[in-house]
Amino acid sequence: MLEPRKVKFRRVHRGNRRGMSMRGNFVNFGSYGLKALEPGWVTARQIESSRIVISRVVRKIGKMWIRIFPDKPVTARPAETRMGKGKGSLDHWVALVKPGRILFEIDGVTKEEAVQAFRDAGHKLPIKTKLVERRAF
Repeated sequence: MLEPRKVKFRRVHRGNRRGMSMRGNFVNFGSYGLKALEPGWVTARQIESSRIVISRVVRKIGKMWIRIFPDKPVTARPAETRMGKGKGSLDHWVALVKPGRILFEIDGVTKEEAVQAFRDAGHKLPIKTKLVERRAF
């Protein structure tokens, strides 16, 4: 699973999820992209699960890009622990996703295959998504 090699601070604040994505909101590498329609946290496990589903369709003919990276640590306290005693220890990593962000891109497949791959991958994610095509400039 994805996680940073090294971080400056082990524990961070939760932050906010308001607003639209200011970066990573266009299909840059492939022909088709999976776009987020609502804000949320996508865990490293969910990214890996979606990657496996997409790679089954892409196989050896196409190419896939993962445009998000889980670089935010989430902490958790053990179950049935009393309040206090500081912040919990690191539990898992998440990627902060805002509406408009491109999560995955693929190239070298037909539109029908892309629709199928991204529909299956979207079921693995905790947010609503849609397929977008590369804009012609």
